[in-house]
Amino acid sequence: MSETPSLLRRLIDAGLFIDTGAPGLYGRSGAFEEVIDRIDAAFVRAAGDDVTEVVRFPPGMNRRVFETSGYLKSFPQLAGTVHAFCGAHSDHMDLLEHLAAGEDWMGKQEPTEVVLTPAACYPLYPVVAARGPLAETGGLFDLQSYCFRHEPSDDPARMQMFRMHEMVRLGDQDQVLAFRAQWLERGQALVTSLELPFSLDLANDPFFGRGGKLMAAGQRAQQLKFELLVPIHSEEHPTACFSFNYHQDHFGLTWDIKTAAGEVAHTACVGIGLERVAIALFNQHGLSSSAWPVGVRKALWG
Repeated sequence: MSETPSLLRRLIDAGLFIDTGAPGLYGRSGAFEEVIDRIDAAFVRAAGDDVTEVVRFPPGMNRRVFETSGYLKSFPQLAGTVHAFCGAHSDHMDLLEHLAAGEDWMGKQEPTEVVLTPAACYPLYPVVAARGPLAETGGLFDLQSYCFRHEPSDDPARMQMFRMHEMVRLGDQDQVLAFRAQWLERGQALVTSLELPFSLDLANDPFFGRGGKLMAAGQRAQQLKFELLVPIHSEEHPTACFSFNYHQDHFGLTWDIKTAAGEVAHTACVGIGLERVAIALFNQHGLSSSAWPVGVRKALWG
C-alpha cells in the first residue's frame, strides 16, 4: 500500500511550490502568488475605514536597531545575520581553493551592518520615535515584509523566509487594547469567510533558554498574545495563521516613544502569515483555486 504524499510533496507536484533544496525555502508559482495577492487584499479590506499609514521595509534591517529591540534576549535561535566577504586578493584565492575542494570557504566572511528582519514591525519603532510624540489619536501603520526565522522544517507552513502583513497600533493602553479586541473579531470573520476550520487560543512566543518557560507563562497569564490556529500540517498541532499581540510599553520604553500626553506609548500588532493562509486554503479546498467553493472565491476575488 502506497503512502499518502505529504502536503509539501503535493504542493511541489502540483507546481505551486518549487523545491530549492533547502528546507523552508521555496519558489512559488504564479497561481500561488495570485492567491497570496487576494489574501493580502482581503486583509486590508478587513481594516475597513481605519486610517493607516502604509510603510514597506526591506527584508533586512539595521543591525543596531535589531540589537536594541531585545530580540536576541528572547529568540537568539531564530535570528539570521547577513555576512559578506571582507578579505584581500590572497584571501579570495584561498576561498576559491577551499570551494573547489568542497571544503568550508567561509573563513573570511564577516558580519555586516544588516540582519534579516524577524517581524515586519521591528524596523518601525525607531522611525516613529524619531518623529516625536504621537498625535492624540496615536498611530496606526500598515506594514508588510519578507521575514526570516531559522527553523528549517518539512512542514510547508513553517518556512524560513515568509511574508508577514501587520497592522501596528501605537497609543495609550486603552487605544491599543481596543485595537487588538477589534482585530480579534476581524481576524475570525476573515477566516470564517474563507471556510477554514480554526480555533482562537492564548499563546506564547518561543522564548529561549532557562527563563523561557517563565517568560512564556507570564505572557499567557497576562493574555498578551492570542493566535488564530488552523489545522494544516497536523490536526493535533494546528498552525498559527494570525497573531494578535499586546506589547504593553516594551517598545515605547525601548525607543522612548511618547503619547501626546507625554506618557510612554503602548503598542500592539496583528499579523497574518500570508503563505500560511494560502497553504491552508490549498490544503482545505484543493490544489486548484478555480475549483474552490463559491463563497471562498467570492471572499477573495469578489
